[in-house]
Amino acid sequence: MTTIVVLVEHAAGAPRRGSLEALGAAHALGAEVVAVLCGDGAAAAAPHCGKYGAAKAVTLGGPAASPDAVAAGIAAVVKGASASAFLCSATSTGRDLAPRVAALLDSTLFSDCTALVNEGGRMTVTRPWLAGKLEATLRSSGPLLCATLRRNVFAVKEANLTCAVSAGPALGAGKATLTGVEARAGSKLDVSEAPVVVSGGRGLKEAPHFALLEELAAAFGNAAVGASRAVVDAGWRPHSEQVGQTGKTVSPQLYFAVGISGAIQHVAGMKTSKVIVAINKDPEAPIFKLADFGIVGDAFEVLPALTEAVKKLKAQG
Repeated sequence: MTTIVVLVEHAAGAPRRGSLEALGAAHALGAEVVAVLCGDGAAAAAPHCGKYGAAKAVTLGGPAASPDAVAAGIAAVVKGASASAFLCSATSTGRDLAPRVAALLDSTLFSDCTALVNEGGRMTVTRPWLAGKLEATLRSSGPLLCATLRRNVFAVKEANLTCAVSAGPALGAGKATLTGVEARAGSKLDVSEAPVVVSGGRGLKEAPHFALLEELAAAFGNAAVGASRAVVDAGWRPHSEQVGQTGKTVSPQLYFAVGISGAIQHVAGMKTSKVIVAINKDPEAPIFKLADFGIVGDAFEVLPALTEAVKKLKAQG
């Protein structure tokens, strides 16, 4: 049977959603899935991995927590399991560790993949190419596939397996040591994890008008506010909210593009959204070619009406 090792990130004793998606993608291929977890809380989160497709879980611990030390530990698990693939979610942590692991395993990394298929024992991936203008179907010519998976693309599926948990090798000393983690102030939902994203562009004219987007996001309750690069460059919104080629890639269930023209750099970061709603005064704006629903109108009139409609629907249960 094919074995796939999946890096599982965790918080508060439970796996993070992006990692659950990666576990589901691996389990759907009919492989034996081995979850690898690192750092404080790994032992508490490991048993939960069985519910989402992992037959085994390996925890890595030790005094060092540098990326190079963690990558070496993960690579050791992949070799020990004789795995044919290593997968992780395309989070900031995944994007940091995956290239290191691939290098240690002498493998090519396929990043930000949107599809994963097992064809006769050989795995094929699909990923955006040329800033999202094309989709490439790729296969590793080597014995091991390493890939990061785009978040909110793969489904979280329950498999309800019994997960055998074991302790892996202790992490050695690295070039740097993590001395502590301080949580960011506030409780805003990250734009790359939110099921609903409300993004604004220069069409909103000035920074205070983003309050209209925040009100719509608050009405949904599970939404995050995003922004185009032009808005971030102007200093209206923080870079953590930027969606696009030089920002974050998002794949929410619902994406609002408000006052955004639809430049290819922005489209590259949100084109895999399940439903796209565009609001723009210009009926010829390129974003309408991509949108599932388009509203030609003044955002300052459309947004308040839309917010009230969402509030009413929420009130009705």
